[in-house]
Amino acid sequence: MAEESASKNPIIIKKVNKGAHGHHGGAWKIAYADFVTAMMAFFLLLWLLNSVTQEQLEGISNYFAPVTASQSTSGSGDILGGQTITEEGAAQNTTSRDSVTVDLPPPKAGTGGEDNAETQAGEAPDEEAAAEVLKQREQQQFEEAKEELEATLQSIPQLKAMKDSLLIDNTPEGLRIQLVDKDGLSMFQSGSAELFLHTKRLLEVAAEIIKTLPQNISISGHTDSTRFGGGSDYTNWELSADRANAARRWLMQIGISEDRFDRVVGKAATEPLRPDNPAHPSNRRLSVIMLRGTGKDNPVSNIPDKPEEPEALPGLNKIRNQQSDEPAQPPVSVPPQLQQPGAESNGNGLPSLGIELDKNLSQ
Repeated sequence: MAEESASKNPIIIKKVNKGAHGHHGGAWKIAYADFVTAMMAFFLLLWLLNSVTQEQLEGISNYFAPVTASQSTSGSGDILGGQTITEEGAAQNTTSRDSVTVDLPPPKAGTGGEDNAETQAGEAPDEEAAAEVLKQREQQQFEEAKEELEATLQSIPQLKAMKDSLLIDNTPEGLRIQLVDKDGLSMFQSGSAELFLHTKRLLEVAAEIIKTLPQNISISGHTDSTRFGGGSDYTNWELSADRANAARRWLMQIGISEDRFDRVVGKAATEPLRPDNPAHPSNRRLSVIMLRGTGKDNPVSNIPDKPEEPEALPGLNKIRNQQSDEPAQPPVSVPPQLQQPGAESNGNGLPSLGIELDKNLSQ
């Protein structure tokens, strides 16, 4: 009974609510972050100071230092650097590295206080700007010469039909004038360097423009891919070079000075005008180029060039100079059937053709 009553006694559970401490705030985190940042900057500075040499440190120090005046003794800029020679030997100059800061007043106008380095730095952009102006002027000359040459062809009835055989364009190398073979109209006799009469007339028209320009001249001959038959030793290389030389000789005969020719080369079929059709007649042509930045009377040629890079093959330039000094060959004789007696002058100062254009279609 006693056990039963004891089991029925109520069980009382007391829950005690303990009050939590108040929020202490996060200010310590900010202070800790500042400390870590400062330590990182400190160790980074130590690492940088350890990674540079003493000369670099002195250079940085001198860069940020104001203008200084040396305390060295008089004559420190001479051979002995301010030191004197005594019986014991050369005395050490202990004050050569010491300096005192002096605030110098700004230079007045007209006193010559400009820094030479700043003057030289200011002259360089001026020279570059002047060079650019001269190059633009040369480009304008080429554009005007191109327009004048095209207008001249249109004004000559005998040459108007051949305007498609004279290609004029501006290239990075210079103003290029090309005499191109067309179907039914060749510039040379087949397999020969003999100029047709209409080819000479085209060169005369081009020469009138060339005479007004100061640039040097480059002439290159080109052929198609058709080879000589019969096992001949005479190839397209010799043919293209002979044709270029024939054009040079004719230009000299009509008044172009010999010293204006920079180079005369034969390129055979290596640079076709129609790469998709190596045997096309238009690949047979003469290229006369007015070279940019050349000529003794050309202001652009007086612009200082950049230092030349070493030759890949030493002595190559010397060989080229020797080749350019070769004596000129005698002029090509004009066949009697191509000579037109009694040719009259037209209104453009050029002799009138007065003949039918040669229609030979040959290489």
